[in-house]
Amino acid sequence: MYKYTKKDKVGELKVTISAKEFDEACERAYEKNKGKYKVQGFRNGKAPRKVIEKNYGDTVFFDDAFDEVISKEYSDFLMKNKDVKPASMPRVNMDSFTADKGIVATLTFDLMPEVELGDIKALKAKKKAAKVDDKMVEEELNRLVSSHARYEAKEGKAENGDFVTIDFSGAVDGKKFEGGTAKDYRLELGSHTFIDGFEAQIEGMELGQERDINVTFPELYHEESLKGKPAVFTVKLNKIEKKELPALDDNFISNSTEFETLDEYKNSVKERLALDADKRAENDYENALIEEIVSLSKVELPHSLVHDEAHYMMHNFEHRLESQGMKLDDYLKYTGMTHDQFHDKMEGDAEKQLKTRLVLQKIVADNKLEATEKDVDAKVEVYACQYGMSAADLKKNMTQEDIAYFENEALMDKVIALLKAGK
Repeated sequence: MYKYTKKDKVGELKVTISAKEFDEACERAYEKNKGKYKVQGFRNGKAPRKVIEKNYGDTVFFDDAFDEVISKEYSDFLMKNKDVKPASMPRVNMDSFTADKGIVATLTFDLMPEVELGDIKALKAKKKAAKVDDKMVEEELNRLVSSHARYEAKEGKAENGDFVTIDFSGAVDGKKFEGGTAKDYRLELGSHTFIDGFEAQIEGMELGQERDINVTFPELYHEESLKGKPAVFTVKLNKIEKKELPALDDNFISNSTEFETLDEYKNSVKERLALDADKRAENDYENALIEEIVSLSKVELPHSLVHDEAHYMMHNFEHRLESQGMKLDDYLKYTGMTHDQFHDKMEGDAEKQLKTRLVLQKIVADNKLEATEKDVDAKVEVYACQYGMSAADLKKNMTQEDIAYFENEALMDKVIALLKAGK
């Protein structure tokens, strides 16, 4: 039995469990856990409940039984009161307990905030013109040429622009440090891959030559122990290669692309870049509309909701780091952030993400937007086409999570269309 009251932005559920109900829950807890308790004179799992309670205390099954009955009452309440939307896990306080009268407990939980939607007609974001200039086309052509470069071994001295293969070993205060040693490392001189001054000091070296290179780690270096420290690297030059680029002409284009002439290829590049630029401009416009309607809307987020979202985001972030072989502590060292700074950043990101999600949900609800089967099929068709599959084959292997993803994508299209129309 329960009684619900709403106090400001907090829900309060007072739950009453009779002595009989609670004793039955204790019996179920006993049946579930009796094998965990050893009692002299009884085989494992065969000791009566009263004997276990006498040996381990009257409340040995209390916690499990309490969790069961409270969880059941809370679940039943939410099933029957779908308009109540908790924003946090309930905080449980046991008000009273007696063997003859049972339990009275109070569950309190933050409620999902109300959203006061901003005026969609007041949106001012505009799509910016997509621009493609000759420099962008030139950069694309240079990438194509570079991808067909040849590397020729050369004699003599290493020069800026050469690719060198080196062995190196670094030391600070005469001691080697982690990550400061490598064999046959390939480096482009002038790429500024290494610390300032390192690559310039390799210039002029000859094959097989060894040289000590003196550098100083920057003050903002990611490794705390090396910040601002002078270091000496012993370097041996094993190979020098010169990068040879093919001539950019009709012959090169016809041999390396589907086009016959350089002009044809340039035009195709310009068209593709224009399409890409237009897509980016459209995407930026849509994001600007969403950011604007969110900024115009009012949502007071309970801290518990922000905290839980931030915790979820941190867990996912750590998991992604681990999949890349990195730990969170290493990442924080690299970025120069403390745990507190990282947590504050995550809470800020969580607050922005939650507010955006709630505003979009409000738009969907207020405008009764729905993703029809036809809408979802259209999204599936586009996705399947991108990956060279048939929509029918893709549907065969779709999970409920996949369907939900396409439904959400279709809904977002309708939200964006509504924002663009200013309705």
